[in-house]
Amino acid sequence: MSERRTSIISAFLVALGPVSMALYTPAMPELVHAFSSTESAIKLTLSFYFAGFALSQLVSGTMSDVLGRRKTTLIFMTVYLAGSLMAAFAPSVGALLAGRLVQGIGASVGMTVSRAIVRDQFTGTEAARIMNMVGMMLAIGPAVSPTLGGFALGLFGWQSIFFLMVGFALAACGAVYFCMAETTTPDPAKGRIGPILRGYRDLATSSRFVSATLVMAGAVGALYGQATMLPFVLIDRVGLTPTQFGVGMLMQSGFFFAGTVVVRLLMRRMTPARIVVPGLTFIGIASVLIACASHLLETPTFLSVMGPVGLYAFGIAFVMPYMMTAAMEPFPHIAGSASAAMGFVQMGSGFLAGLIAAAIGLPLFAFGTIIPSMGLMAILSYLWYRAVCGRDARLATEPAE
Repeated sequence: MSERRTSIISAFLVALGPVSMALYTPAMPELVHAFSSTESAIKLTLSFYFAGFALSQLVSGTMSDVLGRRKTTLIFMTVYLAGSLMAAFAPSVGALLAGRLVQGIGASVGMTVSRAIVRDQFTGTEAARIMNMVGMMLAIGPAVSPTLGGFALGLFGWQSIFFLMVGFALAACGAVYFCMAETTTPDPAKGRIGPILRGYRDLATSSRFVSATLVMAGAVGALYGQATMLPFVLIDRVGLTPTQFGVGMLMQSGFFFAGTVVVRLLMRRMTPARIVVPGLTFIGIASVLIACASHLLETPTFLSVMGPVGLYAFGIAFVMPYMMTAAMEPFPHIAGSASAAMGFVQMGSGFLAGLIAAAIGLPLFAFGTIIPSMGLMAILSYLWYRAVCGRDARLATEPAE
């Protein structure tokens, strides 16, 4: 496929997971009353979604190596469609939890296949350019989703949000069936337990892969983690309505989109690797501001919460293109599994952050503690990654004995 077609399809598939989360968040406080439930139970709907999304990536990634990218995507998009219908007609919190779990399982294929089809066809700066375009388009979906979800909630009720997801599932199936070409040669041998375990062992023992993946886990994982906290911070503590919350989240996505535009301009004169450090600097500053605003201010305001969140998102746009390609580049033979493992760790960090926040039970305190910790993890992991790259460079230049 052409670079443009690969970028568009990858962006659409990878955006499906975050859109399914962002579209839903304005309805979370409303669902507490709709099901006569508790905040903790409704928070679990996001946790179940994260669990299905994170764990199933390990399956969808390997399946895409075995069955091919196209067939695997169609199978999982059908699962996502079923989960959306289950959630839309859920009669109880238990049924809603099941629907969100099935949704997460189906949406997981977008994260793995979108990166795999890029690695199948492109490397280096070209791949980073596509990932940047994916990030740019990815910003649009989550930016519009809370606003769209807030308006749908106000006009038609919470079920309409899941009917929108049904529409997304049908659109994804159509795009894959009619526009996506197969980018790899299916290999049934990769479906045997031996090759699967060897592949994941190679990934787990690669310091370069693990360190680069942990950078992404701390950076992008923070976006998923704070999604479980921000609705309750901004609606319950700051006092926004669900519609205002949806509009307010445009600040996060707007900063991320601005970051992708700046990165695209910078890559005309700089290599993607040189853009990472400025991005981590923004993340570090934002982490300090989040911690201070959450723990030192008696009454949080919209700007005290979302200003640092926007700066964090701006930094992520600098980090994402290079670190994604750097993690996967050494593993072209198991691109699906490498993408799955990276996505699993990335989403798993967000899932774990949500669980810790639910256990703490104080959204503002959790937000001001967990998110800065994830920013620190991204910075420390990048220092590890640079040390690994330096060691590998020295070994490559040493004369053989």
